[in-house]
Amino acid sequence: MNRLLILIATFFNVGKFPLAPGTLASLITTVVFYVVNVHLQPSVYAQIATIALLFIIGIPAASAAEKHFKKKDPGLCVIDEIPGQMLSLLFVPYSPGLYAAGFFLFRFFDIIKPFPVRQADGIPGGFGVMFDDIVAGLYALGVLHLILYIF
Repeated sequence: MNRLLILIATFFNVGKFPLAPGTLASLITTVVFYVVNVHLQPSVYAQIATIALLFIIGIPAASAAEKHFKKKDPGLCVIDEIPGQMLSLLFVPYSPGLYAAGFFLFRFFDIIKPFPVRQADGIPGGFGVMFDDIVAGLYALGVLHLILYIF
């Protein structure tokens, strides 16, 4: 069971990529989310349910990664990027440019960690690992929709 949780936490070993594994996980998520949305056109309810399910699965996986790697929010644990990145793209028209903007906005907020992202990151255990990316995803979602509204 622990091996499965570590495999999930590392997003099937994407987290072991030597250069910017979190960014790579976000990029893969953006591309897959775009392709799935364009071709399958799932309902927004299915998208939200998927994000929630990944968040819930990510909590024990991130907790196991912290214990396994003996570090708070280890860099190899990238499962938190997946629901956060997906959240940043909710309700966005299926456009490669808009998905790219959502990708960059999510990475920006996930890296700089403005209030309350940094505070969410301080929550102990797997919940904190996962939750700060949800908050970063909400920031990116809000900014992206503000841009859409203005332009």
